Amino acid sequence: MGAEPYTEETRKKIEDILKVKVYNSYGLTEMNGPGVAFECEYQDGMHLWEDSYLMEIVNPETGKQLPEGETGELILTTLTREGMPIIRYRTRDLTFIIPGKCKCGRTHRRISRIKGRADDMFIIRGVNIYPQQIERVLMSVAHVEKNYQIYLEDGDKIKVKVEITKKLFDGNLDNLKKLQCDLTENLKTEILVRPNVELVEPGTLPVSEGKAKRVFDNRKIY
Repeated sequence: MGAEPYTEETRKKIEDILKVKVYNSYGLTEMNGPGVAFECEYQDGMHLWEDSYLMEIVNPETGKQLPEGETGELILTTLTREGMPIIRYRTRDLTFIIPGKCKCGRTHRRISRIKGRADDMFIIRGVNIYPQQIERVLMSVAHVEKNYQIYLEDGDKIKVKVEITKKLFDGNLDNLKKLQCDLTENLKTEILVRPNVELVEPGTLPVSEGKAKRVFDNRKIY
């Protein structure tokens, strides 16, 4: 799976539903599509094909190179391309180089799953928040479906709309209220800001064409 960031919780849900192993892949059109990094059988980070790409992790604000294990922006340089070589391309993707050797024996270094994009981060009440933090919480809770949306509102407020299984709307309303409270508290623990959580029936939220649009900034600019 690739094309856009997703959480470990989402991977496990897909594995449970389809009864298959799900492997992370990474790529971008500028570098040759999906053939940049891929997980091995141990699913413990993605091996980057270092015979084709030179990898750097830098601080996205200062450009300073970061050591292994520290999260920053991935920068890539092509090593074998002749027609259109690319030097120090800023991917905007946030990850880190996993220290140590992989159990599979491959020597190409591994990068962690993509945490998000440097330009995806939003700030609420002085707290830096990434959409994947919210997805990680949502997808770890039973009865939550795959679609959700995040709305940033005036007054530094954040609202999360999330689809849940239909049977919860047909059952005891106390269960619905408990799920809403649990999600609110779990999200507050993760992002340090209390959101307004709205539970909706499956199929209520629109599905984006292409990459999923998760964040809608409705804040007015004065």
